[in-house]
Amino acid sequence: MISSLAPHALAASIPAPTWSGFDLGPLRIHAYALCILLGIIAAIWLTDRRWKRRGGPEGSIWDIAIWAIPFGIIGGRLYHVFSSPEAYFGPGFDGTGDLSLIPQIWLGGLGIWGAVVLGVVGAWIGCRRANVKISAFIDAAAPGILLAQALGRWGNYFNQELFGGPTTLPWGLSVSPEFVPAGYSPDTLFHPTFLYECVWNLLGVAVLLLVDRKLKLRSGRLFLLYAMIYTAGRVWIEMLRIDTAEQITFFGVTARLNVWTSILVFVVALVAFIVITYARRGRDSESVYLAGREPAMVGADVDEPASEKTAARTKDSDAALSKDTGLPKDTRLSKEAGLPKDTAATAKNDDDAPAGRRSGSRAVVGSATDSAQNSATDEGKPAAGDKSATGDTNTVDSVADKSVAGPSVAGDAAGSESAPEGAADAAPAATPDAEAAPRDAATADKPRPAEATGATEHDPAKEA
Repeated sequence: MISSLAPHALAASIPAPTWSGFDLGPLRIHAYALCILLGIIAAIWLTDRRWKRRGGPEGSIWDIAIWAIPFGIIGGRLYHVFSSPEAYFGPGFDGTGDLSLIPQIWLGGLGIWGAVVLGVVGAWIGCRRANVKISAFIDAAAPGILLAQALGRWGNYFNQELFGGPTTLPWGLSVSPEFVPAGYSPDTLFHPTFLYECVWNLLGVAVLLLVDRKLKLRSGRLFLLYAMIYTAGRVWIEMLRIDTAEQITFFGVTARLNVWTSILVFVVALVAFIVITYARRGRDSESVYLAGREPAMVGADVDEPASEKTAARTKDSDAALSKDTGLPKDTRLSKEAGLPKDTAATAKNDDDAPAGRRSGSRAVVGSATDSAQNSATDEGKPAAGDKSATGDTNTVDSVADKSVAGPSVAGDAAGSESAPEGAADAAPAATPDAEAAPRDAATADKPRPAEATGATEHDPAKEA
């Protein structure tokens, strides 16, 4: 009965691989190495997408990976060498092993625990150099790490190693005769532990992504959840394997070293997860940066030209002042400086013109305003700008017309304001014809740029 079922079981089984790599000149490219490389690429791709969504600095994923990946590979190899030492040091460390096999990673043998521990150390170095939190990075990287493990496990299939015990299940694994362990028939089917772990890890990736989307775990808790998911599966998968491994006895129970390691890691991760959850309740930070090392312009539009920023600030300031005074911008400027509206508008336009092309009316505004303020300081009287605010618009308009007429008239106007009140009343009005002239004629006779430039050389303080 069993012999009649054997051909059917073989027909439905997973066939042994017929390809394990290719030659590139003198270099042999192993399928195992390609699976590991594919897993690394997938992990970087997924981690990069998640890191960007969390606000990680652009390009920092590569700065961290360049430290984490080599450290992880070295750590994984060291863990394998010391957890399965017979091939390298001989049985009982009797020195009959082959130490030259240690660097030959392509032959297989990377321990996940060593890879994770030293990989995190390398990631910490990269994170410190990038000024980001290691807890934020490993949370972002957790699903990617599990994805890399799922793909990397196919390297065991191509190497025909680390399979489980005999099975009659239709998905049993067939291996080449030279890889069949001693004491088993060449047509024996074995548990495809590589496939079990691949499927378990892919389900774990889905769980991590879903939990992170719903709960937004921070402070390293998503990484701890990854550790719990992986070790929960590794315990029962490891117990199926029949390859040589260190056996450890605890509490009268003898099991493979990786079984006890998985149990220990699961318990530690669970305790740490609970402690961090209660300790950080309501205090999880969304920032990925180390405290005190945040960029100076986080969230700012650093690409906006400086001229546009200045123009925007000026526009907002003008709008706010106009709202406060209840006057249009040009009218407000004319009353503050004691000038007609059109002259004030010209002065305002000069602010927007290049320095070499200003008309000079801005200088006239400054001269008239400064003269009025200086005379007000000397006599204790309100300046011309203050008069405009109290409604003495005739005097302001007269001063404005005189200011536009030329440097000497502007100076006389300033001088008359600084004189005592009686002397100002007795002084004859300057240029009565100019006062009687229409306002638009005075505006039409405004000084040319050269004359206005001369007005800036006039010192009202000396005449006062």
